[in-house]
Amino acid sequence: MTIKVILADDHKIVRAGLRSLLESGGQIDVVAEAENGRETVSLTKKLNPDVVVMDVAMPDMNGVDATQKIARQNPDSRVLALSGHPDGLFITGMLEAGAKGYLLKDVATEELILAIKTVANGRIYVSPSVSDTLVEDYLQRVKGEVGPDYDALSTREREVLQLVAEGRSTAQIANKLSLSERTIETHRKRIMDKLGLRSIAQLTKYAIRKGITSLDD
Repeated sequence: MTIKVILADDHKIVRAGLRSLLESGGQIDVVAEAENGRETVSLTKKLNPDVVVMDVAMPDMNGVDATQKIARQNPDSRVLALSGHPDGLFITGMLEAGAKGYLLKDVATEELILAIKTVANGRIYVSPSVSDTLVEDYLQRVKGEVGPDYDALSTREREVLQLVAEGRSTAQIANKLSLSERTIETHRKRIMDKLGLRSIAQLTKYAIRKGITSLDD
């Protein structure tokens, strides 16, 4: 059976390379590509793929929030995170959002294909290269050693946080989300209060640290 896959990564050359590798064996069909989380959610809803290979740090909507939406709207489409970030916050963030696997981008092609087949069959795949990090992050959470929790934010607040961190103005965010500027300002204040942050610079640093956005673009 051919596995239908959507590739989500904000770098076109990465998507092209992945498509070539995955389709060479004939068992995987890349049905679409997306360059941000919002586009990925839309394509997944339209095409209902078996697996979404998802980058974590993408513009407009990050992989964590996109995964959460897909898990809720298209539960039969399994998300496999393929990231350059080995940090425990990224790994647990994706898994808690509903991803069924997590790989680093330096894995061999054979492991990527194995991971896709594994999650397509309803099982979880976490690369051995990140398993130690996952355990360490879990132990830190048990001990209460983690900082402000991203999960405390609502879905709308997460969207606003990412757009603020990407340097969008209040007017731009309001236009993109079809809300008033006053509402955006209210969301931003609530985000700062919940996370214990006091400036846009702190919000941006937090977003980068959590994998919500990156400095790549």
